[in-house]
Amino acid sequence: MKTPRPDTRLKSLINLRNLKMARSAHAFVRGNTAQFYEWLHSQSGRRLPSGPPVWICGDCHAGNLGPTGDSRGRIDMHIRDLDQAVIGNPAHDLVRLGLSLATAARGSDLPGVTTARMLEEMMQGYEEAFMGDDDEEPDRPAQVKAGMRSAVQRTWKHLAKERFEGTQPTIPLGKHFWQLSRAERDAIKELCETPEIHALVTSLKGRSQDDRVRLLDSAYWVKGCSSLGLLRYAVLMGVGDEEDEEFCLLDVKEAVAAAAPRTARARMPRDNGKRVVEGARNLSPGLGSRMVAVRMLDHSFFIRELLPQDMKLELDELTEQEAMQAAAYLAKVVGNAHARQMDLATRAAWIRDLQSNRSDTLDAPSWLWSSVVQLVGSHEQGYLEHCRRYAL
Repeated sequence: MKTPRPDTRLKSLINLRNLKMARSAHAFVRGNTAQFYEWLHSQSGRRLPSGPPVWICGDCHAGNLGPTGDSRGRIDMHIRDLDQAVIGNPAHDLVRLGLSLATAARGSDLPGVTTARMLEEMMQGYEEAFMGDDDEEPDRPAQVKAGMRSAVQRTWKHLAKERFEGTQPTIPLGKHFWQLSRAERDAIKELCETPEIHALVTSLKGRSQDDRVRLLDSAYWVKGCSSLGLLRYAVLMGVGDEEDEEFCLLDVKEAVAAAAPRTARARMPRDNGKRVVEGARNLSPGLGSRMVAVRMLDHSFFIRELLPQDMKLELDELTEQEAMQAAAYLAKVVGNAHARQMDLATRAAWIRDLQSNRSDTLDAPSWLWSSVVQLVGSHEQGYLEHCRRYAL
């Protein structure tokens, strides 16, 4: 397959992003971050309660949560995409997750009352994270159980089969990997010779800081949806002596200014790569410990080694019971990420705020329900218009 030249790739990436967003209403919600942030800045968005300023995901849809591994080989569910991480209002993550879950329910053709019950379960799961009782986590829905089971069983061979055409130490150009410019190739070669990269790839359990590290191959990586158009590279490296060399795959992703609203005068790193890494270390410490921020080609980047256990969670064809279980479970994952940044007094005050403004018929904040209903409607309209423009 002939891949676009580096100087012509942007148009192809934008076309691909538009087609991906046209696949389903849920794909449109995941990819269309701009519409959500515009709503947050609107009069309706400004009516949300002001939660305690903590690091938030900023783009907290269900697809940005999933199994991740840490440097010691442990696996758990975490927020896995931190591009939009800022110190901000945790209510924004709740609304974004609620919108994502409601859209997934509509995609599974579930009745509207299920969406209301999902928001109730979502709030219960989120609030449980603040009680400090990790022994009573909500039941894992079938999709989460399957994802965790697959994550535990995955090895480098599984990752190579998924990403490449074989287990040989090369990156085949084609649909997912495109050619680099000479400047990009030289910059990546220079990057891989730095102490920061050596420390990153030798930090995993079972590797030694004295291991040899060498660059094997690299390519432009066509990955994601809302981030298509940014610079992103796959870098394949070898670790250790030649006779028992391990392979590792680095995800080198450009970091740009976050569109997610941030708390005024919040102290965050000015460099966007460092902001993403700092957000990850607060929200998903196991993932954050495997990341590093760098500058390359006059752009800011963040880098992580992609482990076989790092997987995207797919919520497709949900039953009513699975939908409610997923809402509770994923909300507790988000709640854990928020709660670990708060002291006991702040936790208690935030929970009191969340437990107010509830009606007799819905055990969830009225602002959450009205926000999700409004956003589902506007995104449905936006999705149909998007399909007319780009998919016909």
